[in-house]
Amino acid sequence: MEPKRADRAELVSYPCADRIGFAKLTTMAFNGVDLRPMRDAIMAKVAMGTVGAGDGLDLSLIAQLLGDRQIGLAVQNEVLAFHRLFRSPCSLEQPKLRVLALAAVMDVGGNTPIEFLLEHSGIELQTLYVVNGVELPSPLPEHDVAIVIASDSEECREALRKIDRAAAHWPRPLLNPPQRIGNLDRDKLHRLLHGIEGLDIPATEVMTRARLTDLARMDGPLADVAANMRFPIIVRPRGSHAGNGLAKIDGRASLGRYLAERPEPEFFVARFVDYANDDGLFRKYRIAFVDGRPYACHMAIADRWDIWYLNAGMAFSESKRAEEANFMQTFDDAFAVRHRHALAAMAERVGLDYFTVDCAENKAGELLIFEADNTAVVHNMDSPEMFPYKSPQMNRIFDAFAAMLLHRAGRRR
Repeated sequence: MEPKRADRAELVSYPCADRIGFAKLTTMAFNGVDLRPMRDAIMAKVAMGTVGAGDGLDLSLIAQLLGDRQIGLAVQNEVLAFHRLFRSPCSLEQPKLRVLALAAVMDVGGNTPIEFLLEHSGIELQTLYVVNGVELPSPLPEHDVAIVIASDSEECREALRKIDRAAAHWPRPLLNPPQRIGNLDRDKLHRLLHGIEGLDIPATEVMTRARLTDLARMDGPLADVAANMRFPIIVRPRGSHAGNGLAKIDGRASLGRYLAERPEPEFFVARFVDYANDDGLFRKYRIAFVDGRPYACHMAIADRWDIWYLNAGMAFSESKRAEEANFMQTFDDAFAVRHRHALAAMAERVGLDYFTVDCAENKAGELLIFEADNTAVVHNMDSPEMFPYKSPQMNRIFDAFAAMLLHRAGRRR
C-alpha cells in the first residue's frame, strides 16, 4: 500500500478498497436471497480483469455464505496478498468518526462482526487485515480510534502478538487490547472468572485425543485421571464454533464412540450442568457488554440443553417470544439486578471494551457461564413483524457502542 500523507503526521491515508461488506451480504443470505448471481457477476469481472480488491473480499464472503469455506478462504488469501485495507459502507457522506478495525485472516466467524454494530451509526469503518509474515503498515492508516476484532483462537495468535507489540505506542485510543482478548478461550476463561460470588463456570480442560482415548479404556472413576471430573461430561473439538462436534458424554463407551467419529487432535472437556427449569425447558441468554455495561441480546428457550437461537424454534412459538420480549424489556430491572455483582465482577476481570457472554441460570440461581467472546454475532436481522421487541433493544446496543467510540475518540482530543 502506497501512503498519501495526511494532516496528522503520525498517520497517513492509504488506498482503501470499498466493499459491499459483511452486514449487507450476511443479511441477504439470512433473508434467503440467492447470492449466486452476485457471485457470478464478480467472477465475470475476474474473467475481464476488472475485479478490485473489495470485489475479491466480497467474493470470499459470498463463497463462505454459500457453503464453500475452502474456496472462500483461498480467495481471501489471494486478495490479502496484495491489499489489506478495506472500507465498509457508511450511512453518512461525511462520517462522524473513522474507526480502524484490526482483523486476523480467518473464516467468516473469526473476527468481531463489527459492521452490524456500526451499520447505521454514521461512523466510517475501515478494516486492516493483519497478515502473518507481513508487518503492520508504518505509519498506520489514518483513524480516530482503533479496535481489535480478532478472536482468541489459534489462527489469530500471530496477529494478536503483532498488534500487542505495537499497542504501547499506538497513536490513537486502542480498544479491546490483544492481551485481554487472549483470556477468552474456554480453559483460560474459567481461571479468569473462578471465585466470583454468584457465578458458576465449569472448569474446562484441554485434552489430547490420546488422553481421552485412555479415559475411554480405563476402569475406575473419571476423577482418578481427570480432577473434579465425572460423567456426564461435555466434549467439543478445540477451536470449533457453533456447536460443531459438541456432545454430552454419559460414559466411557459413548466417549469411545465419539472419538471414533471425530478426527481432531485436541478437545475441550467440562462437566455437564443440568440447567433446566422446573418446566423442563432450558433457557440460554446472550448478553453484550459495552463499556462495562450489560445489555440483553437474546433469550433462547428449548427442550434441549445444547441451545442455539436458530435451533430453539423461537419463530414457531408465540409463548417463547413473549417470554423473550419480557426478558429484554425487564432486563435492567430484573436479570441485571439479580446478577449485578457477578456481571460487574465479570466485566472488570475480562476488561474488554466490548464482548459478549452466553449464559444461563443454574438450579441454585447463580449465573452459569458457557463462554465469553468478542466475535459472537449481535445483529438486527430478525423479522420486525415476528419479533417487534428486538429492534429497539438491538438499537440500544448499537447506540451504546457508537457512543463509546465517540467518547473514547473525544477523550483523546
